[in-house]
Amino acid sequence: MLENIRLAFQGIWGHKMRSVLTMLGIIIGIAAIITIVSTIQGTNEQIKENLIGAGNNVVTVQLNQAGYAYDMSWSSIPSGVRVITEDTRAELEEIDGVEEVSLYNSRSNSNFVYYQNTEFNGETYGIDAHYLSVYGYQIKSGRGFTQADYDNFRKVALADTNVVTNLFGGESPVGKAIEISGDVFTVVGVVALSEEFIPTINTINDYYLYADTSSGCLYIPNTVWPTAFRFDEPQNVAIKVKSTDAMTTAGKKAADLLTEKQIVDPENSDFDYRSQDMLEQAQQLQKMSQSTNTQLVWIASISLLVGGIGVMNIMLVSVTERTAEIGLKKAIGAKKKRILLQFLTESAVLTSMGGVIGVISGVILAELISNMMKIPVSISAPAIVVAVVFSTLIGVIFGMLPAYKAANLNPIEALRRD
Repeated sequence: MLENIRLAFQGIWGHKMRSVLTMLGIIIGIAAIITIVSTIQGTNEQIKENLIGAGNNVVTVQLNQAGYAYDMSWSSIPSGVRVITEDTRAELEEIDGVEEVSLYNSRSNSNFVYYQNTEFNGETYGIDAHYLSVYGYQIKSGRGFTQADYDNFRKVALADTNVVTNLFGGESPVGKAIEISGDVFTVVGVVALSEEFIPTINTINDYYLYADTSSGCLYIPNTVWPTAFRFDEPQNVAIKVKSTDAMTTAGKKAADLLTEKQIVDPENSDFDYRSQDMLEQAQQLQKMSQSTNTQLVWIASISLLVGGIGVMNIMLVSVTERTAEIGLKKAIGAKKKRILLQFLTESAVLTSMGGVIGVISGVILAELISNMMKIPVSISAPAIVVAVVFSTLIGVIFGMLPAYKAANLNPIEALRRD
């Protein structure tokens, strides 16, 4: 085999221009496929990061009625749905892959929150002691909620950076009073994500999909939520999991557990708990983009077919040129198998070199496109390996006919052609 490889390189080197032109179809095909695959993977990772939020790995489980999220902002307290207890929260934390669980209440478009007669149009949350940790918030100024705040039902609040801008005009809200449902709450701190994530926005569609245009969020202890809003109101659940890939499974298990334990008669009720899995949304968007890009991969593969035909053509020419050499080898005892392997090896080496050059070209091209058009790319090691192996297989497949022709030459007729 090593001798065949040596002879293959010798033949390729002896006809440099012809070999380069033969490999050109393979190089273009492999480079195109590597570029497209890298762009597909980069785009998919961008979608995943934008929706999930730079690895927060948080799944939200909400109460649903007849398949739709039950919004307490506009609806009454649902009948036959229990309030989630601390024991149930602890059970949720026992699910495989779950790190931490938070229970919270929420109101959207809160027209019952005011600061100096200015209405707040953002969202208000009643959070437990785990909420900030689950979502990865940190205190930017002031302080967070203490256990004493929860135990003593203190009317305190936290604001995020959007609230600081939109409600307080950019001034520090710490120590200022706001009115929630007629009760006075004191803002004790400002919170923000520990790693503030800004989604990548390349088009107007990306802006509408990812851009945060909300007025912000206010947070109060969940122990005072009933005094500001309603008693015995079912909570939502935020579940932090150990990895992004575990989000779907953990979310569904948590939803099933809550439906079983919190719904009085789950089989006859139109209420249930369902997970809002951002990973599933990302996968759906990825499939939409990937279906189009897959067609591009097939189109690029046509050049590999053309390259394979070029290899077969040049190998047939090589067999014709080396007829006398083949006849001499067979005359001194070379078997058909040896001749067959020699030409197959030469064909495979030729396309493998084209594959390697194509991979390098594809990686360079992908990086150039990324820098010029600001499109994310992700170089896939498996795709590189598959591309090289596939190019080698093209050499074997399209080199079979010339190799078979060479192996079956009559040695006497071959020697006469010299």
